[in-house]
Amino acid sequence: NGFTVEDMEAYYDEINHIDYVHALSKTPIIKAQHPDFEISKMGIHSQRGVSCADCHMPYMSEGSVKFTDHHIQSPLNNISRSCQVCHRESEVALTKNVYDRQDANIQLAHIATNTLVKAHIEAKTAWDNGATDEQMQPILKLIRAAQWRWDFATAGHGSSFHAPLEIARVLAHSIEKGEKARVELANLLTRLGVKLPVQIPDLSTKEKAQKYIGLDMEKFKQEKKEFLLNVVPEWDKKADERQKKRTIDE
Repeated sequence: NGFTVEDMEAYYDEINHIDYVHALSKTPIIKAQHPDFEISKMGIHSQRGVSCADCHMPYMSEGSVKFTDHHIQSPLNNISRSCQVCHRESEVALTKNVYDRQDANIQLAHIATNTLVKAHIEAKTAWDNGATDEQMQPILKLIRAAQWRWDFATAGHGSSFHAPLEIARVLAHSIEKGEKARVELANLLTRLGVKLPVQIPDLSTKEKAQKYIGLDMEKFKQEKKEFLLNVVPEWDKKADERQKKRTIDE
């Protein structure tokens, strides 16, 4: 229904789409799938007619031949052929501009992340203390909306540069909806007789967070090892066979 986070949300809500149900809060989650193109369309570069290739595959020359660089990479790896085709600032100034935009939105993303973590855990506490589906539905709707906006803003690789104002807006709305959910949860938990604040476990490291939610990382590592050992070589073999056949046919 459109490129904005609200347009996509309306579509997914209309068809009642759920990527997964959150194990703690039981929130029906929408998972953003690398929305880099959609986000870039909302930024100033796209609005000025700049394509992905202009920055990520800039022109290069060999002798008298000019062609597009087919090594897709960050524009910061070759500022003279990407950014400075249009911009006259120094490489130092242009690089600082990129990181300043990213750092500003990373701060917002951290606030949104902490808000969501607390909301999910507080929702679990409500369920554990007898909350009903009817009581939880409006709260879960807010958490779903907050997480969708957080995920939309953070799942892309260059979101904070491609459309920094839009990403800041989306993250601000994520924080707003997450905090609204927490206010509703506080009211509900009080009615359920739960003493506030809910104790949040120590999630200061990735390992502690994984342990808290019950991820068996050793199992996942073994599965990945077996995948790389057994499945990937088969894919490579089929790709080689397909390529050889194509060469013969041509």
